[in-house]
Amino acid sequence: MPNLAELSSGKFDVAIIGGGIIGAGIARDLALRGARVALVEKGDFGSGTTSGSTRLIHGGLRYLEMLDFGLVRMDLREREILLRIAPHLVKPLEFRIPFVKQTAWFRAKMRVGLLLYDALSYDRSLPGHRFLDTAETLAGEPALTRDGLNGAGSYFDAQVRMPERLCLENLIDAAAHGASVRNYCEVRSADLKSGGVQSLLVRDVDTGEEAELRAKVFVNATGAWFDRVQTAVSGTASRRLRTTKGIHLTCGPMVNKANVLFSPLDGRLFFVIPLLGKTWIGTTDTDFPGDPTGVQAEEADIEYLLRSVEPFFPAVRSLPIYSTNAGVRALVRQEGSESSVSRVHRVEETVPGMFSVLGGKITGYRAIAEEASDAVARRLGITAGCRTASQALPGGGAAPSNGLGALYGSRAPEIAAFSGPCGDIGAQARFAIHREFCRNLDDFLLRRTEFAFAPDLGAAVAPDALEAMAVELGWNAAAQETQWRRYQSAAGRARSNAVADRPPHTSQKQ
Repeated sequence: MPNLAELSSGKFDVAIIGGGIIGAGIARDLALRGARVALVEKGDFGSGTTSGSTRLIHGGLRYLEMLDFGLVRMDLREREILLRIAPHLVKPLEFRIPFVKQTAWFRAKMRVGLLLYDALSYDRSLPGHRFLDTAETLAGEPALTRDGLNGAGSYFDAQVRMPERLCLENLIDAAAHGASVRNYCEVRSADLKSGGVQSLLVRDVDTGEEAELRAKVFVNATGAWFDRVQTAVSGTASRRLRTTKGIHLTCGPMVNKANVLFSPLDGRLFFVIPLLGKTWIGTTDTDFPGDPTGVQAEEADIEYLLRSVEPFFPAVRSLPIYSTNAGVRALVRQEGSESSVSRVHRVEETVPGMFSVLGGKITGYRAIAEEASDAVARRLGITAGCRTASQALPGGGAAPSNGLGALYGSRAPEIAAFSGPCGDIGAQARFAIHREFCRNLDDFLLRRTEFAFAPDLGAAVAPDALEAMAVELGWNAAAQETQWRRYQSAAGRARSNAVADRPPHTSQKQ
């Protein structure tokens, strides 16, 4: 990981603010074109909207109704690309649309929609849609209600169990091609001369050390934090985004396929998905004008999801809720209901010398990054084209689909070189420090591995991970206590007091 002195060397063609999936994609794209790239992220990589996503790689069936055909086509194309370049992280997933007390008009509309969806994914490697009778629907989803069930529609999209690792592998590849990337490094201010950005003052959030980051071109890829960064850089208040909150909850196993449902409360589309042996339910969509850093699930959000799911899967109230997850979407500002706002992105030069990405979805991150990189390359006079659609991500080579291979892909054998005390946990922790920019215990448990998806949110393996990291990073007893408390706080936010000890079969109000 570069130190701040390296960032202040003044050798960069482009400096990127934001280490979520889009910023990471831009860093990789430009580094592969030969640009000298720096990237700074004020938190951990992928810890914001990326980790708060629904963990799907999909075209977005509902966007057909919004007539966003270009968006759907782009995302269906990108789905195929991600299945090729990151097969260890992005997996095919069957989706079901159960017809529960739906009108003939609704079923006809779904038939037309799925036909169009298949037509727009003409280059797909996945099976096309089909329709199931009631018996076949129940055979695949025994927990589905029988009351008013009249079959289901079936189609395929894809799932990314850990979008944080998708983000991370883009940064790993960027660094392998010369990029300097640093997490926990925030932008404090900007130096504007002749109306353009000349440099950024950045600060290590742990040590307080500051440095001046100079580059020929800058990119604001901060997602939901765009307006805050734009205001700080330009000195003029920015209100270009509409930010909305989406929450998810994980409960006990209930479904075998991804189920597309429409809430009886307001008609919103949401998902009930199998994920790592549990059920992942979401998402909500409500305006959230506050600081995205503080977003979390509230009791009302959780109750909305439970009430929306219950008519389809009555057993949901009897299942334990293990955790919640919340994120903030960055949407180009538009009036209307939250769910009606287009997910189409924009790439603009919002300050002379600074290009910005507004809006976007995780599925299309690579194409969005390519568009932004094209704009930067033109400004810098770089003629090399984009290679990210054809070049596999670091773990994307041939690898076993189980064990460590399911998480690290073809990089899994590298972990053996870090074996030592604390067994496999220690080896992965040391690997995360030396190969994956890991600085904290919660980085490792929540965003480098799947341990936090266990019912105990990783508590069983945390002591071994802490011991290994303490030796590797030289943490004394006080530092280890700080790290433990930091992890407990993160786990506590995931569990949430709205979830803890919630009795089944009730709608508790606190």
